Order: sequence, then structure tokens, then C-alpha cells
Amino acid sequence: MTNQHNTTLYVGVTNDLVRRIYEHKNKLVDGYTKKYNLSKLVYFEQSSDIDSAILREKQLKAGSRKRKIALIESNNLEWKDLYESIC
Repeated sequence: MTNQHNTTLYVGVTNDLVRRIYEHKNKLVDGYTKKYNLSKLVYFEQSSDIDSAILREKQLKAGSRKRKIALIESNNLEWKDLYESIC
């Protein structure tokens, strides 16, 4: 997730992406996304099990900002909000 100006990035894991993005967009949960006004879904991956999802989250979080941007732009060059496409 990112903000309107694509200046801050957030990586997280959830078992219900639509619900979780809704919560972020509507500032229903205190935390990093609320504090930095992150409400735009620009990249996501699906996983078959929670263990591999958590491992992937850790890999992404450990990566550099440059790598995260490259990953986003490999699938979403214009940084469009993908929320509507998953609803």
C-alpha cells in the first residue's frame, strides 16, 4: 500500500484482502497505514497457505525500497489503486 503521492510504502499480510484494504481506506485500525494515510493498494500477491505468505511478507519487508518499486512497476506501472479490481 502507499499514499496518494506514492512516497511511503507498506507491506502486510492478511487472510481477507478486500476486508483489510477496506479497513485501511476507512482508517478503521490504528497503526502505520492510518498514521501515514496509506490507502492505495498498488500491489498484492496471493498465497495458498499462511506460512508461505508470512515468509514472503518478511522477504518483501527486508528488501530495499528500490526493489519494492521495481516489483510494483512490473505489474502496475502507473501505480493505480487496485482495490476496485479485487472487489
